Amino acid sequence: MATVPGQLIWEIVKKNNSFLVKQFGRGTASLEFSKEPNNLYNLNSYKHSGLANKKTVTIQAGDKKDQSVVLATTKTKKQNKPSALLHKSVLKKEFRRMAKAVENQVGDNYYRPDLKKAALARLSAVQRSLKVAKSGVKKRNRQALKH
Repeated sequence: MATVPGQLIWEIVKKNNSFLVKQFGRGTASLEFSKEPNNLYNLNSYKHSGLANKKTVTIQAGDKKDQSVVLATTKTKKQNKPSALLHKSVLKKEFRRMAKAVENQVGDNYYRPDLKKAALARLSAVQRSLKVAKSGVKKRNRQALKH
């Protein structure tokens, strides 16, 4: 079976697809976002598109209790098998080790070095969302109040 080039897929889906979110800004300028999977910045562009590119990167939250993060990359030879398309790896270490693993997988491994900055930004946002705010009564300052 012949595969369709990514640029042709992008030309077909760039204006109309089910993941597209259009918001109108100031004046006539409009912002186009995309809710598609494998899109790190959620922007409607060819570079970040999860539909048009064969190599994509996804970073999602894993389990809340162990605060893990799932790094998923697409396998280029499994494009016709959606169930086997993603290679998932679970990251459970501290943030610096997770950042190094993402850098190695995305940038240093020649997978998609142009997405390294976006992947680290998404990792930071996901890690921030996993942190639970400390609940309870705040401790009062025990110093005497000056009147």
